Amino acid sequence: MTKPDASPRVAEAEALVNKLWSYCNVLRDDGVSVTDYVEQLTYLLFLKMAHEQKTRRLNPVDILGGLDAWQILFDAEGRELEEAYTKILLQLAEKGGTLGRIFQKAQNRIQDPAKLKRLIRELIGKENWSGTGVDIKGDAYEALLAKGAEDVKSGAGQYFTPRDLIGAIVDCMQPTPDDSIVDPACGTGGFLLSASEYIQNHHDRGLTPEQRERLSAGAIRGNELVDATARLAAMNLLLHGIGQPNGESLIDVGDALAKPPTRHASLVLANPPFGKKSSIMVFGEDDEIERKDLAYHRLDFWVTTSNKQLNFVQHIYTLLQTGGRAAVVIPDNVLFEGGPGETLRRRLLQQCDVHTLLRLPAGIFYAGGVKANVLFFDKLSPRADGKPQTKKLWVYDFRTNQHFTLKQKRLLRNDLDDFVAAYRPGESRELRQPSAQFKPYGIDELLKRELVDLRLLADVEDESVGSEDDLLEPHVIADEIAQELESALAELMSLADALRPEGLALQDVERGE
Repeated sequence: MTKPDASPRVAEAEALVNKLWSYCNVLRDDGVSVTDYVEQLTYLLFLKMAHEQKTRRLNPVDILGGLDAWQILFDAEGRELEEAYTKILLQLAEKGGTLGRIFQKAQNRIQDPAKLKRLIRELIGKENWSGTGVDIKGDAYEALLAKGAEDVKSGAGQYFTPRDLIGAIVDCMQPTPDDSIVDPACGTGGFLLSASEYIQNHHDRGLTPEQRERLSAGAIRGNELVDATARLAAMNLLLHGIGQPNGESLIDVGDALAKPPTRHASLVLANPPFGKKSSIMVFGEDDEIERKDLAYHRLDFWVTTSNKQLNFVQHIYTLLQTGGRAAVVIPDNVLFEGGPGETLRRRLLQQCDVHTLLRLPAGIFYAGGVKANVLFFDKLSPRADGKPQTKKLWVYDFRTNQHFTLKQKRLLRNDLDDFVAAYRPGESRELRQPSAQFKPYGIDELLKRELVDLRLLADVEDESVGSEDDLLEPHVIADEIAQELESALAELMSLADALRPEGLALQDVERGE
């Protein structure tokens, strides 16, 4: 759902983005990458807003504790500007909370003082980033992140989930003011932002002061492995009114899989990183491998695996409180892999209501050739009779006869209208109606399938349509085959490494020693 003034807002945001983005092309000649440019904008935007809040007539707020960093930069010239900027970044990196998160490990990447000066005075300096509220400026920043994600060479797209897909998922999950919402692999914060916007659009008039405070100060949280991306996420949330500059950072930085969660959530929304091989083995309750010096030891995990997606699904289960619900983007291999994958699926079916699977087409992610799905499940208390909590899995096939590209045919929110309607958000799943695209599978059928395969494309497919792969371009099919082969090889290498006697190097194995 969009706000009534969405069109003017979007138009103003786009105009601002185009203005800022035009300068990125100038800086590329100096070796400033897209990611670096957005990062520098993050620093300077924050300093400009801090200046605006400190110098406003009514209720001025001194965020930086007496340091008017923006005015210092605005007045400086040449080498003095470069030195002042570097010094300010170092000072702010030592701060705590959201402020420290935004400036952690910050560095000046714009080495030409004249170009830095233009960015400060002519572009960012001419806008009042605080005066028009968070909506337009937040939209502009979000659009800048999307622009950065389009640069495939920079790798930024791996942290950016298409916002139209996020919107459809959030519409299905219907977050409430009383939810505790977590994304353990939050990237630039898209899921968290969309959940907050949903709550504002649907509950704003009924929010109590306590609920507003809670939503702003900790009910919406994320975790991100990469420092630079966590910085973008923290700034993104702050520009949209989530969190406080001098308050606790709502974005934690580190490996989410490294240890069990210290707090739990009623709603988890996530698109964990794609790519199967993890640099470290994870031990589950089966504790099959003894190479503990190279591994996480997660006794709250069900299975041992180096597959990141399987580990993230296990981690998300542990993040959920009983009665909590999750929507997770996962690649195909999670649905059909044997070994740890099958064990994981059986445990999920046993201990959760795994109720919905959305099969996504290729071409919607910045990582090319990715076949992904969205798995929806609720964590429930174990049944007294020991039977699985899952009774029926509904599978929506949005893949067959569908193909999108990032340039010519982007996925839009209205492309998923039919799925959201079929999902019936907020209604009993007993009211769902089967269709050619949306089919239910009972628990008995799920458990008797080979490897408990959850892909479940319609068992009887119209032969006139052809297989889904027949509809893809040859290079997309080739990319997918290469990815599967690479994943399989990585899993075999990981297993071989785990089974190799300690102290025996790979080259010793190759020599036959």
